[in-house]
Amino acid sequence: MSILRPILFFALAAFALSPWSSPALSLLLGLIFALTLGAPYPKQVKRASKLTLQAAVVGLGFGLALQTMLRVGANGLQITLITILITYLIGALLGRILKVHRKSSLLIATGTAICGGSAIAAVGPVIHASDEEMSVSLGTVFILNSIALFLFPWIGHLLQLPQIGFGVWAALGIHDTSSVVGAAASYGHEALGIATSIKLARALWIVPLALLFAWLETRHVRKQAESDAHRPKIQIPWFIGLFVLASVLRSLIPAATNSFNVIADVSRNVLSLTLFLIGTGLSRSALKSVGARPFILGIILWVIAGSIGLLVSMYSASVFS
Repeated sequence: MSILRPILFFALAAFALSPWSSPALSLLLGLIFALTLGAPYPKQVKRASKLTLQAAVVGLGFGLALQTMLRVGANGLQITLITILITYLIGALLGRILKVHRKSSLLIATGTAICGGSAIAAVGPVIHASDEEMSVSLGTVFILNSIALFLFPWIGHLLQLPQIGFGVWAALGIHDTSSVVGAAASYGHEALGIATSIKLARALWIVPLALLFAWLETRHVRKQAESDAHRPKIQIPWFIGLFVLASVLRSLIPAATNSFNVIADVSRNVLSLTLFLIGTGLSRSALKSVGARPFILGIILWVIAGSIGLLVSMYSASVFS
């Protein structure tokens, strides 16, 4: 089994990268593999999934016109700010009612409001969250994020949402960038462009919110970091700038449109590989670490965020078209 496990892992990874796979199928294969055999090389897989996600998002920028990206992103900033504030307010209130630890509640709200595991990874060190608090928050968001990749396209087709409407809903209602892009890619090209632009506009809030939480945490513990070595490090999503640059190049070099389209198509396959790698990261220990109350908090916040996104999507055609 020790030899067959890595062989099967790489075989499934190759299939996920092929045109015959899809984001949802790749994630499902990764989840099944993790819960039955357990993924080999967990640290390397985690690092690789981060790099492939960033590469896929940048590559998708070559398939999106700059004018569309700027228009959608500007409108998306306003909508995402409103949803972020609502999510945090409700999260703080429900966290107290359900008696979820303050930092776990904050991290779950952060993952729901901004961009899932990436936001939790950025804010966690800033508020000095423990390993247990990080594990509970990441596990809660990861499980719900995986469900969303399958559930959102099904509901979208059931409600006969237009491409633009689904793109808006996916960007506002799904946690991680990977599943937002994966769900939108399975729904349609126009939905993919809208969802990616709004989602990345939503992810931009990581930096100001992390700075805010760093200041609040300093006041909470009543001590100031004395040196750079003790100051919390904030992870800035630099790949968003490369996504914009890719869109700029597409607009400036129309003669290379066909080549840029090929890059965007390959990037969709890389996204499927990313979701397979992310799926293999779900372990049985991670499932056990998620308690009932944090998970209930995560579900309620997710339903609220998804409902707000769905309402917005029904009136989004005139704004984003």
